[in-house]
Amino acid sequence: MTQIIFLPHEEICPEGAVIEAEPGTSICDAALANGIEIEHACEKSCACTTCHVIVREGFDSLVEAEEEEEDLLDKAWGLEPESRLSCQALVGDTDLVIEIPKYTINMVSENH
Repeated sequence: MTQIIFLPHEEICPEGAVIEAEPGTSICDAALANGIEIEHACEKSCACTTCHVIVREGFDSLVEAEEEEEDLLDKAWGLEPESRLSCQALVGDTDLVIEIPKYTINMVSENH
């Protein structure tokens, strides 16, 4: 099992969280299975940016993002070099430290 540390987020997990995940599980699925309600407006189909996270530690252990994910990430609020869509980033054997950005852009709920 791989350990994922979620840094505190004012609304989603104010205390932060430490969870365990099976390698091959997406960061989003691992979070949701452990009560961390990451937004995922497109139902994890790589069609929005609401599940955007920043991988503060362990980024290089993730499989490289595919072009579709990279294109979407360009539209994410607070994009950083270690940004990933949590629905697409699969956990490997290296522990991760994840930051959930303060804001997200939800094209569905914001009527864009």
